[in-house]
Amino acid sequence: MQTINRIDPLRSAVGALRRDGPLALVPTMGALHEGHLTLVREAKRQAAHVAVSIFVNPRQFGANEDLAAYPRQLARDAELLAAEGVALLWAPEVEEMYPPGYATNIGVSGVSERLCGEARPGHFDGVATVVCKLFNQVLPDVALFGEKDWQQLAVIRRMARDLDLSRPHAARIVGVPTVREADGLAMSSRNAYLTPDERAAAAALPRAMHTAIAAIRGGEPVAAALAALKAALLAAGFASVDYAELADAETLAALDRTGARPARLLVAARIGKARLIDNMPA
Repeated sequence: MQTINRIDPLRSAVGALRRDGPLALVPTMGALHEGHLTLVREAKRQAAHVAVSIFVNPRQFGANEDLAAYPRQLARDAELLAAEGVALLWAPEVEEMYPPGYATNIGVSGVSERLCGEARPGHFDGVATVVCKLFNQVLPDVALFGEKDWQQLAVIRRMARDLDLSRPHAARIVGVPTVREADGLAMSSRNAYLTPDERAAAAALPRAMHTAIAAIRGGEPVAAALAALKAALLAAGFASVDYAELADAETLAALDRTGARPARLLVAARIGKARLIDNMPA
């Protein structure tokens, strides 16, 4: 596996790989877990070569979020990726991604403005900007993202459509289903912030979501099902619920009933030092 942290050697390496067959990209911020490795394995099925990026993107951290505390373990991550047969690890420093004088920002209206966008102003601008740069740097034939960050995936899909980044001869975007622990909790780097008691309590999140979806499909009013979901999380030990919404799966517009278009139940809730997000088809 090649590990590269400068743009010029990256271009040479990418060119050589793409001449040998299709190239897949898995963008990450490191602290890899089984969810990330599932993306890598799916990428290997989709392309001849796999590139993984590890970049803790400062532009997607808000003023009250501790960028310095985000786990960084590049050596361990590199070992995991090499064992999976990854061809290229792109691990730039901040100064390489955002050189002095950098002044460009990408904003995606609509899908970025609600849900996590309300709680984390500017977050999705940072996501869209760095993913656009990664697409231009790596020039992948296919890019894979986890469905756990459903709103992020919706933002990236909209950006790619609007900027012609997912047309023929550009990146095809693939969403990969959420990988879960045995008790149903979605795998996340943020789970490491939980104490053992908090981790046990966190399993209430997927359980409450399944209950709410069953209630909605059974004809219970959406508002009542969501109120019960929030109450169940607070009773289980969550400190607060940022949101629990039924939304259109593509536009993320709030829904008060299921209908002809695919719907998604999206939840963000806080327990201990962690803000956990999850989503499921409804």
